[in-house]
Amino acid sequence: MIDSTTEATGPDRDEAPPGAPVLIWVLVVSAFVMILNETILSVALRDLSIDLEVPTTTVQWLTSGFLLTMAVVIPTTGYLLERFTPRQVFMASLTLFGAGTLLSGLAPGFEVLLAGRVVQACGTAVMMPLLMTSVMRLVPPAKRGATMGTITIVIAVAPAVGPTIGGAVLASLGWRWMFWIVLPLAVVALVVGAVWMRLDTETRSVPLDLISVPLSAIGFGGILYGLSSIGESGGAEHAVSPWIPIAVGVAATAGFVLRQVSLQRQDRALLDLRPFNHRSFVVSLIMTALLFMCLLGAGAILLPLYLQTVLHASTFATGLAVLPGGLVLGLLGRPVGRLFDRYGARPLVIPGAAAMAVSLSLFAVLGPGSPLAAVVVIHVLLMGGLGMMMAPLMTSALSSLPDQLYSHGSAIMATLQQVAGAFGTAVFVTIASLSSTGALPSPDAAGLRTAFVVAGGIGVLAFVVSLFLQRTPAPVEPEKVEATVG
Repeated sequence: MIDSTTEATGPDRDEAPPGAPVLIWVLVVSAFVMILNETILSVALRDLSIDLEVPTTTVQWLTSGFLLTMAVVIPTTGYLLERFTPRQVFMASLTLFGAGTLLSGLAPGFEVLLAGRVVQACGTAVMMPLLMTSVMRLVPPAKRGATMGTITIVIAVAPAVGPTIGGAVLASLGWRWMFWIVLPLAVVALVVGAVWMRLDTETRSVPLDLISVPLSAIGFGGILYGLSSIGESGGAEHAVSPWIPIAVGVAATAGFVLRQVSLQRQDRALLDLRPFNHRSFVVSLIMTALLFMCLLGAGAILLPLYLQTVLHASTFATGLAVLPGGLVLGLLGRPVGRLFDRYGARPLVIPGAAAMAVSLSLFAVLGPGSPLAAVVVIHVLLMGGLGMMMAPLMTSALSSLPDQLYSHGSAIMATLQQVAGAFGTAVFVTIASLSSTGALPSPDAAGLRTAFVVAGGIGVLAFVVSLFLQRTPAPVEPEKVEATVG
């Protein structure tokens, strides 16, 4: 059973411990650099295909393999954050990321480059749950919203600007410099973190369940692999149907869930599922899933397809068109977080969900003759709506949990973000391809319009779900933790 004692760094204190601001900024900057690598290679796939002499379908695994590794590793982070100190986890994360970056920069061929990307992803997967858990333990409840607002810059803006930065580096220096520029940043973060990372928390010698680990890897990995395969091909034929790994993944995930429910009775679960006992966590989690479906599936995939396929914009022009929206999303982070600290989630999330639904519906009325300025304005509205929701949802979800479940709640949320993004991409791209009127199975104006209509429907669903949010999650009192989550 979970110990109900609240630590000195727990949720009842009024002031952050000394050094907390520096520590949080080290984590934020480290996470930004690492998450940036998720998408920085997306604009270099054609050049890499030529340089490494491999097909485009193969080189795509430099991005897909990164995301797949993230989905496999993230569910284990709840266990890792209980078993090891935050400093140990941080050092391991940056060391893995730095080693993967060095390996990628030196890679003589595709196989070594893919291995480097996998090692990078192992380090990246641990960082986001570590960042969110550390914020919940270091920052007083009255200031968590503003701090979580900073984290939205990492989660949303880093992947958004990755292609823009990658394109600039590729045009002037070549693809290897995408790693050589990042490597010194990772080394500096590692050195600074080694000095400042002193977060005192209790660790527990939780045994590693050797059955849960492969179930988690096969379950989440199979689902994400299948969804990514559908999204990459837009419903085209495969040698192996994507539905096979999805079915295997769903079955393994069901076994993983049953295993965790059994193990958590002895407090031995790899990923504790007791956060699902808290209503505010569940509602915020559903909203977060819908948000990431639209952010990654519609905003990051469908919109660039529309700009390049229908408006015939160049890669550079596409990057510039989505840049204002990305900046708005980043700039809204801390102001929205401060508003959450004062007013709670509902007054921010409900209008944010409405803005998301309206903007996605407006994308559906665009056509070949639509001005680029209209696209930019609608995208800014979409990013503004997402910016009003992201920090409040993350803070509301984790604030509703007892301190002992922060690490597991963070791992659940990070895993869901990966799966929801892949699911959104697969659904929207497949709908766009199947609804196209052209002879080739690739999205055209008609197909993209249909996909945006579906995205608008998901936006409306998100608005309906937002009405069930509590204004301020009811805190779990330490003495009631055992009764609540046991």
